[in-house]
Amino acid sequence: MTTQRSAPVYLNLLRIRFPVGAVTSIAHRISGILLFLSLPFLIYLLDLSLQDASGFDQALATMQNGWFKVGFTLLVWSLLHHLLSGIRFLLIDIEQGVTLQQARRSAWLVNLLAPVMTLACVWWLL
Repeated sequence: MTTQRSAPVYLNLLRIRFPVGAVTSIAHRISGILLFLSLPFLIYLLDLSLQDASGFDQALATMQNGWFKVGFTLLVWSLLHHLLSGIRFLLIDIEQGVTLQQARRSAWLVNLLAPVMTLACVWWLL
């Protein structure tokens, strides 16, 4: 006779293959968190640049730092991905693109367009 164990099952989230829609949704949340957490630093840079000429020079020197450029690239990706996936979710809310194939296609579109647009923006801005 077999007995069933009632012990909880360990799910290794790194080994589970998520659907593309789930990846897009998780990235939407992560990008929103990154945008929110970057606000104090960006407000500080704005305040520093508006104080006087030396503050502006100091803010400019900060923006020339390599680590700032990496963070800025991540921030641009966050903004673009959050915008594109937000539009996707709004369209789904009004029942546009809700079939499985359309949802997958729009998720792939967001996941491919955001990095391409990020590279274009960073190349243009930096």
